[in-house]
Amino acid sequence: MAERMVKADKGSKCSCTALRKATRRVSQLYDTALAPSGLKTTQRAILAQIGRSEPTTVGRLANALVMDSGALAHTLKPLERDRLVAIAIDPDDRRNRLITLTRQGRAKLSESDVLWAKAQSSFEAAFGRVESDSLRAALRLLVSDQFSSVFEEALSN
Repeated sequence: MAERMVKADKGSKCSCTALRKATRRVSQLYDTALAPSGLKTTQRAILAQIGRSEPTTVGRLANALVMDSGALAHTLKPLERDRLVAIAIDPDDRRNRLITLTRQGRAKLSESDVLWAKAQSSFEAAFGRVESDSLRAALRLLVSDQFSSVFEEALSN
């Protein structure tokens, strides 16, 4: 289905550029879908990951989201300000901060679930269900340590 939508313009052969452009476009579409909740796609992804792994540390959360810890800390500030997440000192290791969802954070995440599901079904309608499953599988490979190792090895040759 997606092949029929692509115009004759092939664009750049750079995989990084193509991925970044696609990511920006899809993020814009999901942000529009999530707008009634007041959350951006990045914020919802963070809340969802915290919900799956709480309590968690900035380092573990950054690793799970494939983000830089500094960028994540910056992104967490408005979520903490809006009382969607709580950040406390880890009693077992005072150097770490433990991140959890607050009651308001759980409610906001739940509120956004219907909007996210609509965005997800819209994506699959536009791209195709089988193609969407294949895309997610390919993207899981791209964020894997295996891919990173092979890429870095090839880069050094």
